Amino acid sequence: MASIHAILRTRPNKQGLYPLAIRVTQERKSTIIQLGQFIDKKHWDDKKQIIRKSHPNSVRMNNLISSKISEINNSILEAIHTFGDYFTIDDFKSLRLKTSANNSFFTFSDKYFNDLEAAKKFSRLDSEVPLVKKIKEMRAGRDLLFNQITVPYIKHLIVQLKKEGKIGERSIANVLMFIRKIYNLAITENLANRESYPFGDSDGKIRIKIPESIKIGLNREEVTKLEEADFGKKQHLNHARNIWLFSFYLAGMRVADVIKAKWRDFNDGRYYYRMSKNQQIVSLKISEQLDHIISQYRPDSGEHSIYIFPELEGVDPKNEEEIFNRTKRATDKFNKNLKKIAKELKITKKMSMHIARHTFGNIASDKIAPRKLQKLYRHQHLSTTTNYQGNFIHQDVDDALDAVINS
Repeated sequence: MASIHAILRTRPNKQGLYPLAIRVTQERKSTIIQLGQFIDKKHWDDKKQIIRKSHPNSVRMNNLISSKISEINNSILEAIHTFGDYFTIDDFKSLRLKTSANNSFFTFSDKYFNDLEAAKKFSRLDSEVPLVKKIKEMRAGRDLLFNQITVPYIKHLIVQLKKEGKIGERSIANVLMFIRKIYNLAITENLANRESYPFGDSDGKIRIKIPESIKIGLNREEVTKLEEADFGKKQHLNHARNIWLFSFYLAGMRVADVIKAKWRDFNDGRYYYRMSKNQQIVSLKISEQLDHIISQYRPDSGEHSIYIFPELEGVDPKNEEEIFNRTKRATDKFNKNLKKIAKELKITKKMSMHIARHTFGNIASDKIAPRKLQKLYRHQHLSTTTNYQGNFIHQDVDDALDAVINS
């Protein structure tokens, strides 16, 4: 009888997280079915083949593993029914490949989105669901099977998207990268044919070219303008400025993490938080400038507030979907107000929450060695650090943080 085991693959992604998968073994031969989820190795219990409770989404992700094992079990029973007890791994793979419902790109995408929703990956859902919608619009109600995703189809899709003119080059690249991702996942689940794979670097294959984006951070003089600006009774502008500076003072902290900042996370002159993007714990020194921002939101004696900023007031910290929705609305509001601030202060550069991250990197570039920046940003590759600037850790980089903020 075939055996099924949940496993953690040994090769990490760029964020240093390891992929979850299911290994199916029959007659001493195995095939691997990827789950499309990644975790830190410390959260994996290899003996029990489950995610430890230390992972913030352990319950949901363990349910995903159980659901996938149940689905694969059904495929094995179907293989036994079709080929007999001594079916081969190739029989199992071919049976899954021939399943018409699973051979649909759109059906498989829906299943992928259901898995994301179960894992509470709302940010990825928000960015990727519109990509499938765009592909469906181009299909005009017709289904799309994996064996129809050929080089000519991809080239025609690119022409259609450019001709429509509603999205730019980067968005077109995002559509292609999503198709590539889903196709690769379907291959790992034996639901698409590797031989027909249209992407790659060899002649005749589709190479996805990501256009360079220009994100110019503010200089020190422009940051000083923000720090010294007085917007009077325009509290919405004061608040947007404070949020932006909070991010900048913490080395370009992502806006989702800024909005979720809690009072309990401030201890002994440091701020401790778990990064939303990769779940790593980060410790940052609280500068005088940051403390000045925080003091404006400190509740009066006797009042109780979980979050520093009001955007998540009244939201259950466990309600991840509502937190995501509120964060998205708040970010849109901040960005609109930051544009107004830039106009008032005669700052000609684009102002947004994300630019706070690039601003820190811009000012830090000639003050902090690249290797130290790589450590600060928690990047696996130095090349990522040189293109993007990120988050601080502990003692030996506090001076670097001060050097940028107090320059």
